[in-house]
Amino acid sequence: MLKSRPVFVGVDVGASRTKVAVLDAEKKLIGWAVSKSGTDFAASADSCLQSALKMANAAEKDMVKVISTGYGRRNVSFARESKTEISCHAKGSYFYFPVAATIIDIGGQDNKIIKIDEKGRRTNFRMNRKCAAGTGAFLEEMSLRLDIPLEKMNGLAVQSTDMVVLGSYCTVFSATEVLERIREGKKLPDIVKGLFLSVIKRILEMDSFTEKVVMTGGVVAHNPYLVEMVEEIIGRKVLVPEYPQLTGAVGAALFAQED
Repeated sequence: MLKSRPVFVGVDVGASRTKVAVLDAEKKLIGWAVSKSGTDFAASADSCLQSALKMANAAEKDMVKVISTGYGRRNVSFARESKTEISCHAKGSYFYFPVAATIIDIGGQDNKIIKIDEKGRRTNFRMNRKCAAGTGAFLEEMSLRLDIPLEKMNGLAVQSTDMVVLGSYCTVFSATEVLERIREGKKLPDIVKGLFLSVIKRILEMDSFTEKVVMTGGVVAHNPYLVEMVEEIIGRKVLVPEYPQLTGAVGAALFAQED
């Protein structure tokens, strides 16, 4: 029996957030959801799926295929198969920007630099999972130390007029350095922009960049000023998908449709 409305689903279970993307037969994003991964990846994936299907006005019976990716991809019981997050981020990025590019993905617990050629084929990648520096976890820890909501950091960084350059990338040492700067009377916006620069510098040291640069991930979605800062440093425009946090999930859904 034919499906009444075929949809293709990608599930990206990150260590911090779970994302689900639902595509129709024309590769249009018609439903999506994001939630905390928490301690039960399977439950988070299922909850996100239901929310995304509701937005798409679709049901589970309409799902032609589901592919999972990300840190917790093996925990998605309703996925038929899984793909690596590197391949899914490359796929999703190339879908939005079909050019040779360097993809910078800044997630909650890791960051990735992926290089693809003009046909979307992966040519190289680097991943940081050993240290929180350069990730969303770093900014989250700093927001706690500064006693400001995480969602307020982007707005504060934009207000900076005299950025405080921090010497350490390490989360522990940076926290101590931030406290010293506060004691010296440095303004909060200038400190937050300095923290943003620390994230960027950690990424810049991972690899060289090609002419075209794409930025994705939850940190990019919630802190667009990071993109402006990268543009200023590298001297050219950075490409950002409409929903940067969903790039991996969209890539997984595209693989599902191709299969």
